[in-house]
Amino acid sequence: MRPAAATKPYALIVEDEPALVELIKYNLIKEGYEVTVATDGEEALLTIDERQPDIVLLDWMLPKLAGIEVARRIRSKAATRNLPIIMLTARAEETDRIRGLDVGADDYMTKPFSMSELTARIRAVMRRIRPALAEDV
Repeated sequence: MRPAAATKPYALIVEDEPALVELIKYNLIKEGYEVTVATDGEEALLTIDERQPDIVLLDWMLPKLAGIEVARRIRSKAATRNLPIIMLTARAEETDRIRGLDVGADDYMTKPFSMSELTARIRAVMRRIRPALAEDV
């Protein structure tokens, strides 16, 4: 377990639907996360460059730059190559799910989804990829 002075795990929500952003943000804060929001793909990449999150929750259909391209760019840089990404999207076709996972998403959930399932999937990804942080969440 990390010392009490250690920072909370940091999540970036990349989503352009305000009601969904607030729901996810509320639940992540309740789970012990510090949360930042980006409402388009370009803002997401700038936010990641400024401060790398511990996990990214990424919508596919975003203004300015699609989530699939954001994921591709995250995976193309050495500094962010292993950054956990969970895609949250209305694109439910099997080919879309496969494409999202092949581009680099660690998990893929289609909208609408259960917040309980989302937080369970976040915990599972964090256990695999960032075990030290997952212990405190």
